[in-house]
This record gives sequence, structure tokens and C-alpha cells, in this order.
Amino acid sequence: MLDINPILLLVTFVVFLSLIAVLNSWLYNPLFAYMNNRDEHIKKELHKVASNDDEIQSLHLKAQTIVMDAKLEAAALREKVIADARELAESKLEARRAELANEYLEFEKSLAESKEQLKGDLMTHIPLFKTAVEAKFSQI
Repeated sequence: MLDINPILLLVTFVVFLSLIAVLNSWLYNPLFAYMNNRDEHIKKELHKVASNDDEIQSLHLKAQTIVMDAKLEAAALREKVIADARELAESKLEARRAELANEYLEFEKSLAESKEQLKGDLMTHIPLFKTAVEAKFSQI
């Protein structure tokens, strides 16, 4: 049958305890230290990422502010240019209207002169027309 040998049992127990002590000092403690260092390194990196996200967010807001300011400035500049162009166009229109009004007045004067001249010519030819009409009536 099976006999339990106390010396062998004691030696096995001592070897087991020494193995646990050696594994603890050579394997488990360095492994746990490495895992703790890794966890702390990950936490630091996550904190850096969070601070980078905050920095990126602030830069993004700053960029949006700059873009909005640029849009407002461009709109103001566009309005100013449109107002200047409108003013220039209106001044050119007024100058052209005044020029056309002068030309129209000159045309009316020349038309009135032509009318008076034509009336004078017709008045000088009325006796001829009268004799021509009387000659036609006499022929009928």
C-alpha cells in the first residue's frame, strides 16, 4: 500500500515554500511592479490626452472666433464696397440724367425753332397754295 513518508513530505513542503519564495521575488513582484507602472503610465497618458482634448477644444473655439470675426469683417467690407459702388453709380446716373435733360432742352429749342421756321415758310407759301387751290376748283 501507500505509505506516507514524513521526511519526503517535509522536503516537498520546503521545496514548495522555497519555490513560492523564489517565484514571488523573481516573477510576481516584478510583474506586479511592471503592471502598476503600466497602469500609472496609462493614467498619465489619458490625462495628457484629456488636456490635449481641452487644448484642441480651446484652439477650435479660437479658430471659430477668428472665422466669425473674418466673416463679419468681410460682410462689413462687402457692404462698404456695395455702398461705394451704389453711390458712384447714382452719381453717374445723375450726371447722365442732367446731360440728357440738357440735350432734351436743346432738342426742344431746335424743334421749336424748326416749327417756327416751318410756320414762317408755310405762311410765305400760303398765297401760292391759295392760287393753286383756286385753280383746281376752277377746273372742277
